[in-house]
Amino acid sequence: MVLEEAGLPYELRVVDLDGQEHRGKNFLKLNPAGYVPALVTPEGEVLHEAAGIMLYLADRHGLDHLAPPATDPKRGIFLSKFWYFTNDIQPSLKRFYYAHRYALRKDDIADVRDQSRQMASERWRILDDWLAANGPFHLGERFTMADLHLAMWAAYGFDQPGDMADIFPATGRIFDHVRQRPKSGPLLEGLLDVMTERRKNQRRGST
Repeated sequence: MVLEEAGLPYELRVVDLDGQEHRGKNFLKLNPAGYVPALVTPEGEVLHEAAGIMLYLADRHGLDHLAPPATDPKRGIFLSKFWYFTNDIQPSLKRFYYAHRYALRKDDIADVRDQSRQMASERWRILDDWLAANGPFHLGERFTMADLHLAMWAAYGFDQPGDMADIFPATGRIFDHVRQRPKSGPLLEGLLDVMTERRKNQRRGST
């Protein structure tokens, strides 16, 4: 989304997560962390962690319309909310999506999942309440990539793709705005389609 919004040239290579390609020898040689996305810079360095990549792109290419620069008074609140989501909300979401990785016993998976959902919801509610009072975007009337980041995670959903937009009203407004953007909107729709298909496959596999 950041690359598209900024109009930066790039080459996209799709990694088959369902086929465990990100755990394969070739990808791990490129990115030992074993997660996507990974960005190879023009200098050949490999970056990972989506939030870090987003900030790198903004700082390197002077994308002040997507992230306030260091001298901007709004930089502090931008970083505060951006990292709040990454450091506080996102870990609970990961435990919710991959509860089996965190449970010591198979019988505990459901409990881990339920607790993680509750924790993620509580932390997300704090941000959503703040957005309701200070929005519509993270920087008031000013759209930034913090809003792209929020919309992306909202697309994953709890029980179905995109349901965070229904649960959290202020998040829903940002989510709807991103869906309508000419460059980011199609990508967000594509993510919703992918997640819908993956949920269908997961349900088939559990029956």
